[in-house]
Amino acid sequence: MSKYLKKVIVFALIILFCSFIVDTIEITSEKDLAVDIIVVDIKKEVPKIALYPKDKTQKVSHKLDSLLKRINKRHDFHGSILVAHKGKILFSNEYGYANFKKKIPIDDKSVFQLASVSKQFTATAILILNEKKHLSLSDSVTKYFPNFPYADVTIKHLLNHTGGLPKYFWIAENKWKSEKAPSNFEMMQLMADSDVSRFFMPGRNFDYSNTGYFVLASIIEKISGMNYGQFLKINIFDPLDMNNSFVYSFENDDMKSDQLHGYRLYRGWRHIKIKGTVNDAIVGDKNVYSTSEDLYKWMIGLNSQKIISKESLQLMYTKGKTKSGRKVPYGLGFRIGTKNDEKVIYHYGKWNGFSTSISQYIDSDLLIIVLEHSSYSSMNYLNKAIKNIVDINFDYKTSKQFITSSNQKAP
Repeated sequence: MSKYLKKVIVFALIILFCSFIVDTIEITSEKDLAVDIIVVDIKKEVPKIALYPKDKTQKVSHKLDSLLKRINKRHDFHGSILVAHKGKILFSNEYGYANFKKKIPIDDKSVFQLASVSKQFTATAILILNEKKHLSLSDSVTKYFPNFPYADVTIKHLLNHTGGLPKYFWIAENKWKSEKAPSNFEMMQLMADSDVSRFFMPGRNFDYSNTGYFVLASIIEKISGMNYGQFLKINIFDPLDMNNSFVYSFENDDMKSDQLHGYRLYRGWRHIKIKGTVNDAIVGDKNVYSTSEDLYKWMIGLNSQKIISKESLQLMYTKGKTKSGRKVPYGLGFRIGTKNDEKVIYHYGKWNGFSTSISQYIDSDLLIIVLEHSSYSSMNYLNKAIKNIVDINFDYKTSKQFITSSNQKAP
C-alpha cells in the first residue's frame, strides 16, 4: 500500500511539474512576442523640438493669432493650433476654454480626442507587425478571427477602405443588449452573431469605414497579446516621447487630469458636455488622445522613419486601388488629395464634440495641426485660411535659421 501511495505521489508531482513547465513556456512566449514587436529602440535619440526665432516669425504669428482670436469669438473655436515648416515650429498657441463651467483655459498640456485622426496610428501599428512578419497585408481577417462573417476581406482592404463592411455603429445601436458599451472583442463577437449584409464584395469600391479600423485594432490585440493602448504606448508613444498621448476606452479606462471632454453649444451661449455612447469603448477608428505638440513629434518621427521603414512609409502615402485598378483617395491611415494644385496628405476627425485635423502640404513642406473640442464645424475653411496666411506672410527661405529646444514654446 505504501509503495502504491509513493507511486501516486510521484506521478502527481510529475504532472504538476509538467504543468508548470507548459505555463512557463506559454508566459515566456507571450512576453517574447511583446518584446519582439518593439521596433524603435527607445535609447535612440528622438527628434527634438525645433523652433524658428521670433524675429523670423513675428509677422506670420501676428496674423495667425489675429485670425484665431477672431474665430474663437465669432465661431466658438476652443482648441490648439500648431504650424511647422520643414519640421520646425513657426507657430503654436491655444485658444478658449478647457472647462467652460470653471472657465479654465486650454493650455499646451490639454489632451484632445483625435477622432478619426487616430486611424493613422492603427495603420502604423499594422505596418510594424507587417515589418516584423507577424502578419501580411494580404492576410484575410478570418485567419485571426475564424468566425468573422465576411469572407475574403484582407488587412489591405481594411486599411484603404475597400472592404465593404457594414457600419459597426448601426450594429452596436441595434443589436447590443447590455447597458455597458462593448469592447473591441465583444463587438467582434457581436458581428459574428449578427446577420448584417456587407455593402459590396471586398476590393470593388471605396467606402470610408470606421468598422475596418476597429477590426484592424482587434487584429493588433489578437496578435500582440496586448490591448491596443499598450501596443501604441510601447511602439509609438514612448519611443517618440509622446508623453501626453494615450488610448481611452469609455467605461473601461479612468479619465486623466488634462483629458478634455467634448462639448456642444446649446441655444447659442451654453456649452453642454457630450456624454459617452454605446460606440465609445471601441478603439482603433478613434479614441487616441493627444496634444498638438505630441502630434508634431509624431509626424517628425514618422517621416524620419523612426517608427516604420521608408518602404512602409511610402506605402502609407500611396493611394490604394480597387480590383479594377481605380485609385482611391486614401493610402493607409491618411487621405491623399490636392489642394490649390499642391499634394496634401491629411486626415480630419469629428466625434462627440471634437474636431481635429492634421495636414501635410508636400510642395511647401508645411504641417498644420488643429485640435478643437466644442463642435467647431469649419475645419476645412480654417486650414485654408492658415495656409494662406503662412504663404503670404512667411518667408520660406528662412528655413535654415531655427533653434532647438525641448522646453521653449513657439512664438
